[in-house]
Amino acid sequence: MTKHQPSDQHRLMRGQAPTYEGLRAGHAQQGVDNAGLRPNVTLQCGWGRLLVGHTFADNEVLANTLLDEKPGERDIALYVADPQVVLSYAPQQLFLDPSDTLRLWFSDYRPPHNGVRGFMIRRPQDDEDWTAINTLYGAAGMVKVDPERITPREKGGPSYWLAEDEDTGDIIGTVMGLNHQRAFDDPERGSSLWCLAADANTPRQGVGEALVRHLVEYFMSRGCTYLDLSVMHDNKQAKALYRKLGFRKLRTFTIKRKNTINQSLFIGPDTDKELNPYARLITREARRRGIEVTIQDAEAGIFVLTQGARRIRCRESLCDLTSAVSMTYCQSKHLTHRTLERAGLSTPSFRVAAEADSNAAFLQEHGSVVVKPNNGEQGKGISVDIRDTAELEEAIEAARHYDSEVLLESYHPGDDLRILVINYQVVAAAIRRPAEIRGDGNRTITQLIERQSRKRQAATGGESRIPMDDETRRTVEAQGYSMDDVLPAGEQMFVRRTANLHTGGVLIDVTDQLHPRLRDDAIKAAELLQIPVVGLDFLVPAVDPPEYVIIEANERPGLANHEPQPTAERFIDLLFPLSRTNP
Repeated sequence: MTKHQPSDQHRLMRGQAPTYEGLRAGHAQQGVDNAGLRPNVTLQCGWGRLLVGHTFADNEVLANTLLDEKPGERDIALYVADPQVVLSYAPQQLFLDPSDTLRLWFSDYRPPHNGVRGFMIRRPQDDEDWTAINTLYGAAGMVKVDPERITPREKGGPSYWLAEDEDTGDIIGTVMGLNHQRAFDDPERGSSLWCLAADANTPRQGVGEALVRHLVEYFMSRGCTYLDLSVMHDNKQAKALYRKLGFRKLRTFTIKRKNTINQSLFIGPDTDKELNPYARLITREARRRGIEVTIQDAEAGIFVLTQGARRIRCRESLCDLTSAVSMTYCQSKHLTHRTLERAGLSTPSFRVAAEADSNAAFLQEHGSVVVKPNNGEQGKGISVDIRDTAELEEAIEAARHYDSEVLLESYHPGDDLRILVINYQVVAAAIRRPAEIRGDGNRTITQLIERQSRKRQAATGGESRIPMDDETRRTVEAQGYSMDDVLPAGEQMFVRRTANLHTGGVLIDVTDQLHPRLRDDAIKAAELLQIPVVGLDFLVPAVDPPEYVIIEANERPGLANHEPQPTAERFIDLLFPLSRTNP
């Protein structure tokens, strides 16, 4: 820790912050000389590493050390004198932590008037204690500790303490402390507090304060002169406690790596709640990378992403990089089929619905057909497995409510497979299963559908529901039931023939199981349509053989439907290549 001049110590004792120059005066400026300190100090705390900033003579080395953070851990570089320089080496991966550092000079400390009652403070002794500590950290949303990874105290590592209820034996609080003199030969003989957590449900009062006071008194007994801690800048309750104990703000900086654990710190509050899940997934990833988001029409899912001079408009996953001609190819299913068929890709047989006799001839030729609006989305107006000429004309008439031009396709049974291609690479693949219900022996099929529909709406933010329309009724009746029948307990039934998510379908990730031909032909289809982001719908007997037919190309595929695949990450990579964290 940089040493204060007497004038700065006097300022702190009067409740004033030290000058920035005073903070740096005791040690030579970072990047020039750090004589007397152990160099490049990095301490493993079990949840990540503490990097002592002013022990690093080279800011680039400090930045690169932070970039070596292990997955699932949270590294912290504290006491960074020149944060702007460190950040310049990795601006997309590192960020300035929005916390305040507070310091208590032990000359200001006043012991409590009343002693601790009802619990004792001790060190962890066994695996059971560490499990209890991790339970507290988990409840607080903190990274859990692996005690096997902690730097030993004899090598300058931290020490953990816990509070144990004397009546129940429950662990109700924990804290970590670091002796700076042992850690990096600190001539100021400082110390610091980390990872304070207390059980929110314990009836014991003052657990957090008692743990702080314990560290203060412990480090005082070891000849230390002050205790530092970090607290979120807007945590008013914690700051009130620390002010009461005599802590004052210290002008120094902390840097962390951008990762999912720290995401709320560098993205800030969620300001995109009015967007649907498909748009919000993209804007969150953009904000995570420091890309500016401007919402133009939340209801339509339209927003603008800006980084430097590059500005791209999006409607969910449809963006300025998709041309109007490519959109035309995708929106017209007839045109999509013709384009892919001419290139040798497998598509259903197809024709535009015309006179009744011509339609009946197509049905007779194929035995079973699919009827859909030529330009439609979200599964609206689609009828599947039509085998009767009267039903065929009814289905054509229903489809005309969504588009005047209606397409007839040969029916191909099989699994509905969505393959997502971004920047002409397969990013995700999932089997889409139609909406399904399970009988309980009490509810009618209508009631079961309504119940399942409510669940799908809740799970998707209102984006998915099962329509109570003629297609649902026809699907139920084809299985020998009416909508008012009670489905026997345990019996399952598909209530839609299409697996569109907007009509209640669900996805099962199969990205790693795709046959190479399916992967290659999906990329070829995207290249033929010249579209950088597309969801291609295949019908397949299974995902591992090469047989398929491509039935649709969606120019605005839902990226939020493909967990755990990195769909939003690859989308932002396409739009802003320079923002890639792993180029």
